[in-house]
Amino acid sequence: MQTQEAATLRAPANLVSPRAVTLWTVEALVPVTGLLVAQVIWWFVDDDPARGAHWLVGALWLALSTAYVLVMPRWRRRVHRWEATGRAIYTQTGWVRQERRIAPMSRVQTVDLERGPIAQLLGLASVTVTTASAAGPLRIHALDLPVATELVETLSAAAVLEKGDAT
Repeated sequence: MQTQEAATLRAPANLVSPRAVTLWTVEALVPVTGLLVAQVIWWFVDDDPARGAHWLVGALWLALSTAYVLVMPRWRRRVHRWEATGRAIYTQTGWVRQERRIAPMSRVQTVDLERGPIAQLLGLASVTVTTASAAGPLRIHALDLPVATELVETLSAAAVLEKGDAT
């Protein structure tokens, strides 16, 4: 908890788990592999003996996919942050397009803990805080499971104690 309780838009203090890099790398491999399969199918379906376009697209795929799989997860971990105080929850997300959000406890409606299969294998969880806001819920991805569980309990207790009606 922070000593000054003013809810101001600022960089949150806590990083996500270091294992987030592994999670996001595995998740990045899914679309990259899909594009590779599409290119292999194109190679066998195309009856044109000239393979220049295939080699060009393949080289672009290799360069962009390698950069995406190696850079994005590390960059994203440096950006993703969160913090909960007695009065508000702060998040910072994104990697290309970054967003900072703050939600006062009086606006919190629900707090959810989510774990996909890969996150479960890595001992990670995500927390979704639904608020009375048109901007949508705040999401904190790739937290260590004990940290996520404690955060859900803390936010749920704080939301119940808040005198506002979350509307």
